Amino acid sequence: MALHPSHPGGIIGHGAILGLLPRIGAATLLFSGPEGVGRRTVARWYALGLNRGFPPPPLEEHPDLLEISPKERGLRGRAEVRLEEVEPLFDWFASHPRERVKVAILDAAHLLTEAAANALLKLLEEPPSYGRIVLIAPSRDTLLPTLASRALEVPFGPVSEEALKSLTQDPELLAYAAGAPGRLLRALADPEAFRSRMEKARAALGAPPLKRLALLKELLGEEEGFFALHALLPSRPRALLALEAAREALEGYVSPDLVLARLALDLET
Repeated sequence: MALHPSHPGGIIGHGAILGLLPRIGAATLLFSGPEGVGRRTVARWYALGLNRGFPPPPLEEHPDLLEISPKERGLRGRAEVRLEEVEPLFDWFASHPRERVKVAILDAAHLLTEAAANALLKLLEEPPSYGRIVLIAPSRDTLLPTLASRALEVPFGPVSEEALKSLTQDPELLAYAAGAPGRLLRALADPEAFRSRMEKARAALGAPPLKRLALLKELLGEEEGFFALHALLPSRPRALLALEAAREALEGYVSPDLVLARLALDLET
């Protein structure tokens, strides 16, 4: 079983995007799409290509690449990209690149605080000639309009199951991945954690409501738990809709206790 994609940049799928990016001259790009489909990996590939030529050689690090991510993650945690995380961009872009182009990748741009977004806006309005910025967010709609209007969107969709079969033929793993190579690779790298997650999801679906609620609180403490349940519900469209509604509610910071109590009832067989 292959555990790593054959592409030298570690990318699975997205051939059309890889063909398009070398021809784009925009200073700011928005890589939109679902979590785990490869937006960050392609952003690194793009940064290396601007400096070393396309297709770039496989490199782990590059002096003209800066990545910024939120301090905290999780569906229930109020993750943010704060002003103090954005401020280093100004000093970094003030100096010229060691090679050709400086590229900053700003992960979770939809989680920018108002102060951080206003500071970033100044940089997007007057970027240096040698600078590129890649914003990563679920969609254009999740960004502040002032930021979205200054970025060229490059939309990423789920990777086809056929492409993911280069990693595994296991139907449950493929269902769990839901088109996201990153999620599949994490499961392959830690099969014990994957099996434990799936067993807990099965137990939750088969348990009475109170026990199911307790299991859901454990399972959905991490985003991966949603996809474990998702993989087990292909024949239950109403349950899938309830699961997605619960996920959106938690992302909107609705009370977890209320959301999970409702979900426990909606998943009743």
